[in-house]
Amino acid sequence: GAASSIRYHIHLDLRGRRGSFRCTLDLVLPSTVMPLELEHLHEACGVFGIYASRATEASPEDIDVARLASLGLTGLQHRGQESAGLTTFDDDNQIHFHKGTGLVDQVFTQPILDTLKGRMAIGHNRYSTAGNSPLLCSQPFILKTLSSDPIAVAHNGQLTNHEWLGRRIMAHGVGLVSDSDSEIIAQILCSPPKDSHSEHVHGIDFPARIKAFMAMSATAYSLVALSGGAVYAVRDPFGNRPLSIGRLRGVERDVWVVASETCCFSAIAAELVREVRPGEIVRFDEDGMTSLAVVPRLSRHPSGMRVNRSNSAASSGRTSPARGATDTPIPPAFCIFEYVYFAQPESILEGQMVHAVRQRCGAQLAREAPVEADVVSTVPTSATAAAIGFAQEAGIPYNEVLSKNRYVGRTFIQPDDRMRKLGVLKKFAAITANIVGKRVIIVDDSIVRGTTMGPIIKLLRDAGAKEVHIRVASPPLKHPCYMGINIPTRSELIANKKPLEELADYFGADSLAYLSLDGLKGAVQQDAKSDDPEGPAHCTACLSGEYPVEINETLDW
Repeated sequence: GAASSIRYHIHLDLRGRRGSFRCTLDLVLPSTVMPLELEHLHEACGVFGIYASRATEASPEDIDVARLASLGLTGLQHRGQESAGLTTFDDDNQIHFHKGTGLVDQVFTQPILDTLKGRMAIGHNRYSTAGNSPLLCSQPFILKTLSSDPIAVAHNGQLTNHEWLGRRIMAHGVGLVSDSDSEIIAQILCSPPKDSHSEHVHGIDFPARIKAFMAMSATAYSLVALSGGAVYAVRDPFGNRPLSIGRLRGVERDVWVVASETCCFSAIAAELVREVRPGEIVRFDEDGMTSLAVVPRLSRHPSGMRVNRSNSAASSGRTSPARGATDTPIPPAFCIFEYVYFAQPESILEGQMVHAVRQRCGAQLAREAPVEADVVSTVPTSATAAAIGFAQEAGIPYNEVLSKNRYVGRTFIQPDDRMRKLGVLKKFAAITANIVGKRVIIVDDSIVRGTTMGPIIKLLRDAGAKEVHIRVASPPLKHPCYMGINIPTRSELIANKKPLEELADYFGADSLAYLSLDGLKGAVQQDAKSDDPEGPAHCTACLSGEYPVEINETLDW
């Protein structure tokens, strides 16, 4: 590897009477420093699954499932860059897998892909938080069951009651080797549900095991799994994390895919079929796609975690009776920050393109917080759509004022202010011809710690801007997320450190305004569609503090 890193290759070939496991592990460890937390928010991961029906005389074409899965993961690279993993299941009851740290194209070379045989696969991209081992927590997780049939699981999200579930597993004498929620899910799915006498006769009832797990944990997870010659796609009853189903075009065989986002479908010539519904369990096998069940949202769970009825209703714009009522419909809680920041602009969520939603957010922001200016611009590139929407609504020209160095790697927060400022100067350069003597509106999608906004404003001032106005296309971020987003502690969030009226001076700007929560929800829900009888509805916990489930005080950060 590079001079600053050490690369390890680990090869395993485990064989038994009922099948075999073959894998290679590829690990790159830094030899000097560990990365610090980033300024921006980060998703935990992205998941991908694919199932290809058997070849026949009528449809003999070869489907390279491993290659298609790696292309799908590449299309989801923005959701996780620390590690990637793929697991395939072949017709001889053998599982093949490969995991490694780094980007998808680095982990899955063609020689590696050639070893991943089979007609079905699940894959995973991971973003690891500080302190976790990238390889130890890499997914999919693969475990053997009592019937000797292996299962593989990969998931996106974070179980809000993961500590309780982990203790429950360990109380049965089962150790955990990582702090990954996916390992907890895999361990639960290895055990038959209570009173499952049919498994002694008919073998694993995997859908029943999934239902038993879902009864233990309300949110947040979208997962893909391999078991018994089938691929499963599961979304938690609140639908907090995205998961969509697609189908390959131009092939005679049935080839189904499932992914965290639809943005990866174009790279594999797949078309969107629909989203996995909140609480739905979907199976892909030789019978095609089958919706097995839709697990309802419950008012109480075995862990003692209660659904927060009033908070869930508030996030969807509905009113709700006092907590404890049993006849109040419980709405879903899809993460609204998928629209604000995480999802790719070309992705389709709830029947609408993310780019269009972000433009509506920018237009609404222009209506709520108008200001006279000469040019509207953005901090490249996730807020570009919002800036365009703002400019169109305000009747002010849009132009670029910052050039982003696309060859600079990920920008880590440095240990002191001077290094932070140098990091911003390394990543951005001012386009002075669009700045000198002008009143500039700079639109960003969100402000987290606020460590980079000040240096950016100074960069624009030094380039000759007459005025600089900050507009943020989402409300202030004030609360931690317990459902899969790497949000800093409350004390680190700039919206909790400084009063709103002081932020403009703090950043060196002439004015600053955020989009209102009602404005954000209106822009998101305007064209949103859902098959859920209570949807669409969205989780705004990081903005409002209103969580879809009650959070144990011991989890407070």
